[in-house]
Amino acid sequence: MIARRTVVLLGLSQLVCWGITYYLIGGFGASIVADLRWPPTVVYGGFSAALLVMGLVSPVTGRLIDRFGGRPVMAAGSLCSAVGCAGIALSHGVLLYYAAWLCLGLAMRLTLYDAAFAALARLGGPDARQPMAQITLLGGLSSTVFWPLGHRLALAFGWRGALLAYAGFALLTLPLHLAIPAGRYRASAGITHAAPPALAAEGSQRLLAGGLYVVIVTLTNFLNSGMSAHMIDILAGLGLGAGLAVWISTLRGIGQSSSRLCEVAFGKRLHPLQLNLFATAGLPLCFLAGVFSGHYLAAAVVFAFVYGASNGLVTITRGTLPLVLFDHRTYGSFVGQLLVPSFLLSAVSPLAYAFVIAHFGERAALDLSIALAGVVVLAAAILKARFHPAATATPPSQGLSR
Repeated sequence: MIARRTVVLLGLSQLVCWGITYYLIGGFGASIVADLRWPPTVVYGGFSAALLVMGLVSPVTGRLIDRFGGRPVMAAGSLCSAVGCAGIALSHGVLLYYAAWLCLGLAMRLTLYDAAFAALARLGGPDARQPMAQITLLGGLSSTVFWPLGHRLALAFGWRGALLAYAGFALLTLPLHLAIPAGRYRASAGITHAAPPALAAEGSQRLLAGGLYVVIVTLTNFLNSGMSAHMIDILAGLGLGAGLAVWISTLRGIGQSSSRLCEVAFGKRLHPLQLNLFATAGLPLCFLAGVFSGHYLAAAVVFAFVYGASNGLVTITRGTLPLVLFDHRTYGSFVGQLLVPSFLLSAVSPLAYAFVIAHFGERAALDLSIALAGVVVLAAAILKARFHPAATATPPSQGLSR
């Protein structure tokens, strides 16, 4: 069993760590562009560089958590977060600015959900599904808390002062990470768990399961990094005022936590493969609503809230699908390898969205999102059809269907 205290502390750390790192550029990107007078591609390119670092260090991070646990790895991430935020605050040239973002990229891989999920899988094994969902409840509110908080700090102290405050918040997560237990899951005597279908299957089927998982995670991460960097700008560009665009965007976080609360309360009734398909189905619908945001305020609300709800559930299934598809004993290292393409492609996303918005407009950015979301839904449907227990069940005299 994973102690409730551990879940609460990790939830608090996710609230802060997501807010001060991943959502930083969405809250301060426009201010940095205006102050430093750099092209937007240069400013948002720092976030892309950070995502690239996340991909490069992902496999080794997973192996370190498998071997040493989440405590030392995530504690190191807290220190890197503080250095990265302070570095951006103090930067006046491109070199220091990008060096700080590279540090933040390492920090994000060491502290965000994927590291926390691996730490929980090490502690709880197959029973880590519920704790994974629970820590995302607070983490889902990070944009809701830190976008308005960052906006107010920037008004009072400037964006540099706000980021120095963020560095202080990063140090506050250090004791939270140092409190993570150092143990490892050991199955109780007499308790056995059924082999995950993709693990029990032949090599080609494991490859199929891994490939579909990569497609889902990669494209949803691409959408997530693009929306994190540009959702406020997209809403403003479609006709909403700057302040209203910020507050509408915060509904994303409320949607995330609301859907995750429902998953914690009722999620046991749904297999992760079913939940994944349900969650991804909302993505194309929310982007379609976003197309009408400039004409109807209700459409903007639906866009932000439903995107948050769908993305919030997909974040959970990103952590729980490997528990039902693959071997939990090598969760960190194996999932760390599968996540590499998602981080690398996500690094391109802020720049890609900036290019599309600059040359074709906000509507084109939403059209691109609708197309990518459709591919995600298709991959989720195939994964469920092939690997859901009901689909893989065969009479006892037969092996797993080949």
